[in-house]
Amino acid sequence: MNEVWKKPPVTLEAYQGMVGKEIGVSSWHLIDQPRIDAYADVIEDHQFIHVDPERAKKETAFGTTIAHGFLTMSLLSIMSYEVMPVIAGTTMGVNYGFDKLRFISPVRSGKRVRGRFVLAEARLRKPNELQSRTNVTVEIEGEDKPALVADWLGLIYFA
Repeated sequence: MNEVWKKPPVTLEAYQGMVGKEIGVSSWHLIDQPRIDAYADVIEDHQFIHVDPERAKKETAFGTTIAHGFLTMSLLSIMSYEVMPVIAGTTMGVNYGFDKLRFISPVRSGKRVRGRFVLAEARLRKPNELQSRTNVTVEIEGEDKPALVADWLGLIYFA
């Protein structure tokens, strides 16, 4: 469930006051083999390191299959919905892309990941358009190194 919509909205001023602060940490999300296989089917990438557990165990240093990096990245949406506040008066928000995205460590099948969000920038580009920059780290449960780090841009529109 998209929990962010259950929270009361914050003012634009309050949102801008969050710049430089950690906004929150999402819940854990399981990346299991059925999820990896479904993603492989959608994007038509069936490389054995993702979809063949026996071969991946024998032929890779991972010991099992790993998630596609873009699968891990795609979970940023649900993670952000769990954490990022809604700004009062918002009519629409859009993904504006990334200034930086790095896949640091592979996510092995069966692992859980979560997102840690720090609001780095929130500036009005126009009276009804806010550009946000969020620093995101996707952590892997029980591991020291993250799955990915990103500087994620968004545009938020107001009536």
